[in-house]
Amino acid sequence: MLPLTHSPLTNKVLMMNILLVYAQPEHTSVTRHLVDIAVEVFTGQGHQVEQSDLYGMEWKAVFDGDDFPERVNPARLSFIDESRHAFHHGCQTPDVSEEQRKVLAADAVIMLFPLWWFGMPAIMKGWIERVWAYGLAYGYQGKGNAHRYGEGAFAGKRALLAVSVGGPEQDYSPRGINGPLEQLLFPVTHGTLFYTGMEVLPTFAVYGSGRIDTDAMAQTEARWRQRLNAMFVEEPIAFRRQNSGDYPDSHVLADHVSPGLSGMAAHIAGR
Repeated sequence: MLPLTHSPLTNKVLMMNILLVYAQPEHTSVTRHLVDIAVEVFTGQGHQVEQSDLYGMEWKAVFDGDDFPERVNPARLSFIDESRHAFHHGCQTPDVSEEQRKVLAADAVIMLFPLWWFGMPAIMKGWIERVWAYGLAYGYQGKGNAHRYGEGAFAGKRALLAVSVGGPEQDYSPRGINGPLEQLLFPVTHGTLFYTGMEVLPTFAVYGSGRIDTDAMAQTEARWRQRLNAMFVEEPIAFRRQNSGDYPDSHVLADHVSPGLSGMAAHIAGR
């Protein structure tokens, strides 16, 4: 089977659009180095690369009433009602509309950030909260929760997290003191990206990033280039889709699915 970046008719490489969203103000950081390599690899392959440097853009991280210049109800702020109205009536703030344009145009979205207090930096969380509008990332087609977890406006797009972790890898191992990284990031991979329909690839992690030496950095670069080259052929995480039959009521797994398992692992096929 030909890679997804090739046309099955002409065997020519197709130009893909990749969006890099990153939250790290330090230009000499591991995160920013990964950004630079991604730009080099993708542009070298002829792909289009767009960037959202959240610190460089001075992105407004707080989701509040200022995001809705034309309020439906000035007396009470309902984020769902105001987001629905703003998105459908073209009265969102220009910065939000521009980021939505980037996401919708992208074939793949890569989010790069340092792990701060077991999650993404606040500025990136704020990017999600403001850009993931009602009617786009949730409440798709005005049908409430009918199209989520594998369906939605972002279906067909690929997503990848590239995370710089300060601590050693053993702290994030299956029995490590901090807990497995894949579980710490489940709210992002499953609840933020797969929720909207994206195919989410296994996370790329750099451990001990604050004290990484030259040899380790060289190995990291090689691993990262390998992952970037496989962006459109790598198998995504096998999250269970809401409308695949595994959730008969669209809320809870059927008894015969993942028997004996509960929690996050139950929602990944093959576990």
